[in-house]
Amino acid sequence: MTPRVQRAAPPFMQIADHFRQQIIDGVLTQDTKLPSVADIAEEWGVATATAAKGLKQLQAEGYVRASTQGTFVDLGRKLTSGSDRLQLQRATGSGFRPGERVEIVAASLMPAPAEVAEALGLEEGASVIRRQRRYLDDEGVITLSTSWLSGGLAEQAPELAVAETLPKMTFGLIEDRTGRRTVRRRDVVGLKPVPEDAAELLGVEAGSPALTMTNYYWDQDGSMVEYATDYLGAGRQLTAEYDIT
Repeated sequence: MTPRVQRAAPPFMQIADHFRQQIIDGVLTQDTKLPSVADIAEEWGVATATAAKGLKQLQAEGYVRASTQGTFVDLGRKLTSGSDRLQLQRATGSGFRPGERVEIVAASLMPAPAEVAEALGLEEGASVIRRQRRYLDDEGVITLSTSWLSGGLAEQAPELAVAETLPKMTFGLIEDRTGRRTVRRRDVVGLKPVPEDAAELLGVEAGSPALTMTNYYWDQDGSMVEYATDYLGAGRQLTAEYDIT
């Protein structure tokens, strides 16, 4: 079926969405060459600048690489952070890139440590949900991710405190049960020593330095939804690419 531009999103984003979905579904695999800008423009009935912008969007998101020979699928060793997974889940229905998998390490209710309580706007020792996951691919551990949420959410979404996968991730489940949609985030990148309880899961020595990403997520009313910390696996990198205007 020939793709057609729709009104729901800008044409360049529709083009990016089309090829992103094919990459995630495995239709376009690693190192597969995408159609040329001219071919995309002709097939979609758009200007070449629009087609080129669609491919640049995929490149900025880390799905492809561009060279003088053309544009190729290239997922490389790009880290998928928690914030990336939220975007992936909303765009594709899945929070995973091809080849990724998740292990649910733990999930339970517990008293909030001081740092977590401050981030969530709760009293120290208040009930919170702690969910810990290990994301892996064929090259090993991508990241060890720990999410913290208000314990009150366990009443509306008890699955949050169960060590099982969530089809729509924490964000989707919370939105379905409470109407609270995550609309804003802040990411903080740092370098921290790996704690003992995380070392074995990451496959490194306790105390060794690791890149970390801390994520803060707010809902449409400005209330904190989730506080999360990620320890990146050895050899993983954080990358970002932006258009400068």
